[in-house]
Amino acid sequence: MLIIGAFVILLACVFGSYAASGGSLGTLMEALPFELWTIGGAAIASLVMANSVQNLKHLVSGFGKIFRGSAYKKTDYVELLSLLYFFARLANTKGMMVLEPHIEQPDDSAAFRNFPKIRANHHATAIICDYLRMVGMNADDPNQIEDVMGRELKKTLNEELHPAHALQISADGLPALGIVAAVLGVIKTMSNIDKPPAVLGAMIGGALVGTFLGVLLSYGLVGPLAARLQSVVEEDAKFYEVIRAVLVAHLHGNAPQVSVEAGRKMVPNEHMPTFQELEEAVQSLSIA
Repeated sequence: MLIIGAFVILLACVFGSYAASGGSLGTLMEALPFELWTIGGAAIASLVMANSVQNLKHLVSGFGKIFRGSAYKKTDYVELLSLLYFFARLANTKGMMVLEPHIEQPDDSAAFRNFPKIRANHHATAIICDYLRMVGMNADDPNQIEDVMGRELKKTLNEELHPAHALQISADGLPALGIVAAVLGVIKTMSNIDKPPAVLGAMIGGALVGTFLGVLLSYGLVGPLAARLQSVVEEDAKFYEVIRAVLVAHLHGNAPQVSVEAGRKMVPNEHMPTFQELEEAVQSLSIA
């Protein structure tokens, strides 16, 4: 709702000030549908040409993130840190082999069942299970695990950022497409050079709507949406950085409480639980 409200204010400021200063909305509204057809259609066609079908599907799903915001809140981070504490504590007290039933069949794991949001997040579950499995296969060098996880998370982040980059490229091209529409309007005007000055003036005004619309869509709509999507994706990526921080700290031989504290420090400040909140959550766990 915040995004929609801000865009309504943007339109009110742009068109309201134009009308209040004596501008004619009639000429603007008459040319707007045709200019939008030219610019919007060309922008969408360019976007399709520049991306694969999979990337386009990814872009469509990205619009949900724009309006929904980050998928993870404080409670999600508390659940994640509690689950990782459970595994770290269990490994410390009973050895890595006791984790095998949990990581091989997470859907049947009592640990994952206690944290349904984490179990429903197939990507997070896969990362936790994959790297705990690697540790169980004696790949317990913390530097190696940190490097491998870092490269995987970077790859995933780059893939998740592709829709934002695609939108930004479209935003960068919209002013040029606005010029294309304006040039077409000028060509149409020149072909009617024998018309009265009043008619020519209206036609030139209509042509300039193309430049106006291209700039407005670029800097007033598509560009901000691209920036918003990028910020949401980067914030969501912190969720997986928490997993890396906890596992690496655990492999360095730290106590479970210290390991999850290292992960807590990676949580975005807006959603970071306090030390006491996390302490209460992990102390309520039953290690069996």
